[in-house]
Amino acid sequence: MTIRNKAYIAGAWEHPTRLAPDKTTPQLHAECAAGALADAGLSLADVDGYFCAGDAPGFGGMSMIDYLGLKVRHTDSTETGGSSYILHVSHAAQAIAAGQCSVALITLAGRPRSEPFRGGRFNAPEAAFEGWVGSTTHNSYGMCAARHMHEYGTTSEQLAWIKVAASHHAQHNEHAMLRDVVTVEDVLASPMISDPLHRLDCCVVSDGGGALIVVAPEIARSLKRPLIAVRGAGEAVKGPRGGVRLDLTTSAAAVSGPAAFAEAGVTPADMKYASIYDSFTITVLIQLEDLGFCAKGEGGRFVADGNLISGSGKLPFNTDGGGLCNNHPTNRGGITKVIEAVRQLRGEAHPAVQVPNCDLAVATGIGGSLGQRHGAATLILERQ
Repeated sequence: MTIRNKAYIAGAWEHPTRLAPDKTTPQLHAECAAGALADAGLSLADVDGYFCAGDAPGFGGMSMIDYLGLKVRHTDSTETGGSSYILHVSHAAQAIAAGQCSVALITLAGRPRSEPFRGGRFNAPEAAFEGWVGSTTHNSYGMCAARHMHEYGTTSEQLAWIKVAASHHAQHNEHAMLRDVVTVEDVLASPMISDPLHRLDCCVVSDGGGALIVVAPEIARSLKRPLIAVRGAGEAVKGPRGGVRLDLTTSAAAVSGPAAFAEAGVTPADMKYASIYDSFTITVLIQLEDLGFCAKGEGGRFVADGNLISGSGKLPFNTDGGGLCNNHPTNRGGITKVIEAVRQLRGEAHPAVQVPNCDLAVATGIGGSLGQRHGAATLILERQ
């Protein structure tokens, strides 16, 4: 069953806070839900499907459905890290196409800046062997960057251009945590975190969240909002298989991306805008290659010299500043990738970064840990 044009994103809202010591996580979820519903012109009473991931407190979806006072006939709490909410748009579209719901609410919220995350993958199969040596997310991504440099000649200067592009966009976002425009030299001069990744190669950590409303076609046409169709989607999981298939330079987006483009009937060359999950600069570079915007190993040259900057580059990306500069709530910024893609397609992005005639956009994300087991989800969205 295809989901092409079977569902539309009618509401999108990003929480403006980046520090919320005076709010609870469920309160942030509720505020995000209210914002997205108001954007769509709907109410909680209209919602009959609810989607969330591991950031939802208590018993996840069950707890939030009760907290919000929802009456739903479908719920999904699939957890795939940073790709969860891109995947949830696809799952919501599938549920709508199957007649399981007609108005789906998707929420994300968290307070990792106010209340640092103390969890971890302690029950993962490798935990007993790796946990005691202090393996961290930064280590994993640093290894991926080092391997990409070794195999393809990618440089730290090329990676830095991804941060530079994000900062050029963030300067126009009043809510972005980091609004100062930086240079390649600034990135290289920042402290080394996990060689070869510098501090400015890493995303911010913020409180906040966001929400999306996905609806059936007949409801979308009844609302006074631009028609943003879910045209294609793909998802995949990748792991080292006990070290047998350890590949540090390719992500699961190499599977989810082509699947999404195939269902949508378009190619990477057709995309006017790209929302690319950016936990680290290397995360962006590898996804750009895996999605087909350039050949494997050509990512460094593709992103260099400002080619991701709106108004002058080949492929405008993350025009809100992304996770590298804007926000990264609950250690996963996937939902913000969809929200900014919707803004671009509606023509509601900041005028300084709005892509002219933006009618096709891709949103993609990585969840888990690149270089280890992770998931990827990709969406193709179209303004109709």
